[in-house]
Amino acid sequence: LSQPNIHKVGFTATKKLGNAVKRNRAKRRMRAIFRESSPSLKSGSYVFVAKVGLFDTLHEKLLQDFKKVLINAKTFT
Repeated sequence: LSQPNIHKVGFTATKKLGNAVKRNRAKRRMRAIFRESSPSLKSGSYVFVAKVGLFDTLHEKLLQDFKKVLINAKTFT
């Protein structure tokens, strides 16, 4: 029996992004993308920081960029 991957995850959005509604929306989007990719990730700690471009980007493009960054970091199993 293999052990499930364990993730410690943090999502942050600074006030530079806008008001609380925008910051929370950014974190929700990042959480959704992480949830889709988490079964393929190695166990470990992850911290994601929201940037302004997050609001204007389509979900598919965010997912693609997210995976590219994590592949470069060698965290995909």
